[in-house]
Order: sequence, then C-alpha cells, then structure tokens
Amino acid sequence: MLPRSVDAVVIGSGPNGLVSAISLADAGWDVLVLEAADTFGGAVRSTTSDGWVSDRFSSNYPLGVASPVIRALELERFGLKWGHAPLPLAHLLDADEGTAVAIHPDPEDTAKSVGADHPGDGEAWLRLYQQYVALREPLLKSLLTAWPPVAPAVKLVRKLGSAGELLRFARFMAMPMHRMGKELFAGPRGSALLAGNALHADSPLSGSVSGTMGWLLTMLAQDVGYPVAVGGSSSFSGALVARAERAGVLFAASMPVTSVEVTGGRATAVLTASGERVAVSRAVIADTSAPALYDGLLSGATIPAGLRRDLDERFEWDYPTVKLNFRLSGPIPWKAAEARSAGVVHLGGTADELVHVSADLDTGRVPTQPFLLIGQTTKSDPSRSPAGTEAVWAYAHLPRGIADDEAAEKLSGRMERAIERYAPGFGALVIDRDLQRPSVLEAGNAALGLGALGGGTMQLQQQLIFRPTIGLGSPRTFVDGLYLGSSAIHPGGGVHGACGHLAARTALRDASLLGPVTRKFPTAALRHLQK
Repeated sequence: MLPRSVDAVVIGSGPNGLVSAISLADAGWDVLVLEAADTFGGAVRSTTSDGWVSDRFSSNYPLGVASPVIRALELERFGLKWGHAPLPLAHLLDADEGTAVAIHPDPEDTAKSVGADHPGDGEAWLRLYQQYVALREPLLKSLLTAWPPVAPAVKLVRKLGSAGELLRFARFMAMPMHRMGKELFAGPRGSALLAGNALHADSPLSGSVSGTMGWLLTMLAQDVGYPVAVGGSSSFSGALVARAERAGVLFAASMPVTSVEVTGGRATAVLTASGERVAVSRAVIADTSAPALYDGLLSGATIPAGLRRDLDERFEWDYPTVKLNFRLSGPIPWKAAEARSAGVVHLGGTADELVHVSADLDTGRVPTQPFLLIGQTTKSDPSRSPAGTEAVWAYAHLPRGIADDEAAEKLSGRMERAIERYAPGFGALVIDRDLQRPSVLEAGNAALGLGALGGGTMQLQQQLIFRPTIGLGSPRTFVDGLYLGSSAIHPGGGVHGACGHLAARTALRDASLLGPVTRKFPTAALRHLQK
C-alpha cells in the first residue's frame, strides 16, 4: 500500500532519480520513489549467475568517482567499493603489428607510451594533464553542480588567469576532436586516445565540441582510472538506495507510473498502473526520457505547441547500442601486451580510421570495421567470474535510424571478428555469449530509447539550453512542480548524478520562501519559448 500523499514523488530509480530523492529527503521532505522494474538502479544494474557477474547496461564509472555530486554522498560508507585493473585503458592501433597506446596509473608512464614514436608527444601529454589538474575542481563543479554555473565558472576563470587564456581554453573546448589531436600531438598515439574516448559519446569526430568529450574522459582515465563497482553495478545502485533509505526515502518497485495529474497548471498527483493515486504537495521529479515524460506521463495534458513540434521534429536519440556479454574460459590473447592488463580496451585503430567509423555512423552505414569499447571486468574485479576465467563485455554502435534486430546481428558478427583479428584464438575461449540488441536494452530500461544510452544526442544542437529541446537548459517543465531529472537534461549522459542533483536543487529553491520570486521569470520564459 502506497502512502496517500507525500511531499515529492521521484519516478524512476536510476542514479539521477536516487540522487534527487536523497537531496530532497536530506532537506526534510517526505519522498517516495516509484520504479516500474522489479529492482532499483535503472541502467546501473548487474545480474549474478553461477559465479558470473554481468553488468547489464553501464559498467565503468570514472564520472562516478570524480563527480562532486556522487563524492558528497560518501557511498563507501554504504558498501560501495571500487575495483581497478592494473591499467585503466589500452587503445589498440594496428592488428598486424600488435601495437597499442595505454593510460597507466602514473602519468609519466603514460607519457612514455604516448611518446613511444614521438618523444615530444610524451611531454605534450604531461602538459595537457597538468593543465587539467589545475582546472579540475572548478571545471567539474561547473559541469556537474550548478545551472547556470555562475560561481564555479568564476573560479574557473580565476584559475585560467587572464582573458586571453580564457578565450584559448574556450577555443580548445570547441574544437573537433580530430583537429584537437593534430594540434596537441605529432604522432598517432595521443590522438588515438582522444578519439577513442570521444566515441563514448555520439558527436562526429570532425564536428565542433567533440574534442571536449574525448579530452575530459581521457583526463579522467588518467586521474581516477576506469573503475568498476566491486561485485557488479548493482552494488553501486545498492549503495545509493541504502543512502536514500537512511535519509528516509520510501521505495516501491514493480510500480509503473502511468500519468502525472495536472491541476491548474501544477503537478498534484501521480497515478500508477495498479490504480493507486499519490497526491504530491511539492514536486514530481521524472527520471525518465524526455519522450516518456511528454508523450506518456503527460499524455492527458496540453503540451505547448512549440515543445510538441520540437519533440516530434527535432529531438534526436544518440546512437543505438549493440552489446555482447561473454563468458570466457581464459583471458583474451591480445597481441598487444598492454591490452592484457587493461580494464577497458578501445578497438578501432588510429584517429584517422575512427573518423571514417564516425562518418559511417552519421551517413547511415553499418561500419564494416566497427569501433569497439570493451570492458574486461574480471581484470578490475576478480569476483566477476570463477577463478581462471574472464567476464568481458563489448559494445559498438549502429547508425541512427537503424536499430532492428537484423542489423544488430550483423554488427555483432563483425564485432567478434574484430576481436579475433586483434586477438587470434579469442573465439575458442567463448563459453557463452549474450547479445543485447537495441530492442533488448530498451525492454530492460524504457529510458534507453532505441537502445541509446545517453538520453539523447550529446551534439551541440541538443546540449545546454537546447536539451532536450529549446528551453533554458534547466530541469523545469511547463508544469509547475514537475521537473525532468534524467540524462535528458544538462549535462546529459554519464553516471555522475548531476541531472538528479540539479532537478532536486531547483525543486528545493522553487519550494522555498523565495520560490515565487526565483521561479516566476524562468517559468514564464520557458512557457514563452515553448509556445
């Protein structure tokens, strides 16, 4: 039996929803989390069977370790432990020669790997990392803790030291990845690291701001590694749930919400599939995709015409994902020695070759030589598989608009052949394989529309004030007291908790004594923009 009324309902228990619930409960609100699935965690979830642990969606969490939002929750006190492989990342370059570039725990060792062919590139790596370390705190706070990020941005400007350096950094962050790599490095190794990390998102490698994602993830790999949650991703979400329960949050699983009730322009209740109604006095936060909120939960409300047009004609998902989960009888026999001890492996070649893969995805062609992101989870956490065996996953992308099972099967075959090319004998080690097509991913988590993992494209036209559609970039919606608190809003995909934090922060501000003042202008502006 659900409570008849609460201060706030959070719809969905992904990491953003859980962060929202914790923030509101810590402020003294009565909070109820309603989850459609029978387990909590959203896309941070794992399964265990016969001694094997499989992360079903996300797996490696550099942003989870680095995020000021997640760090502030002190989840280690609730059982979370991070597992690290000997090497965070190896990027495979040439299949025939068995060459690779690797990020090592020590930046000096990484510099040797990056500069193996061009020693000056090693020095460039150290300068690049030193710049990141100097900017890390205000930069991460700007990206993840406030919107608009006025105070953190001021600190970032002070760190940069002058208007000239600010403009140079702005240009740097706006660059296409391919150009960034050419400006930074003379040889192919450093550029390849940037390109592989940039392809974690879906910005074309020759398009503006794609360098930002590649640079940030590459620097995080050097800074905090590519850790996994010991015991499986569910231990990460389990720590979030335990932290929320300590704050007083109530949870209900297997409880799909069918609609948000709107009265007089304000969210007043949620209705569940079982027919229960929970009245809400302060806020509803939806940890759902943008289409799920506006096309599903608000289907009975009058959606502003501009918002409806933008969703129907301009909203774009990120690339569909095809994921293979392997049980192997032993470690993958990579030709490249670095890959044999890496927690994450990028398979795809040089930056120039990856630009061609990116072009294939953006022109509707299923890549013949796909880029693979591979997680060797047993390397990071030996509890993931029986002694002597290896639990490994690999994923690649399909072009937008191509998410059918036949295309997924075709791509999965190419993925296995690609691994075999870089690691002859791989196929003989496969005990079992489990293919997660885009349709399977979406069935497992409704927020992953068409198998997209990021809540919508990360390209500039759907970031900041354009996320998820033209607006203010904030969690507010045209309905008072209703907030979108998922990766559909700024800053987008990744397990960092920022979207949930920003939604809760906005709800708390709107419910404060100054709320009528602080929300009046942005709400009016948002409604005007979405008319």
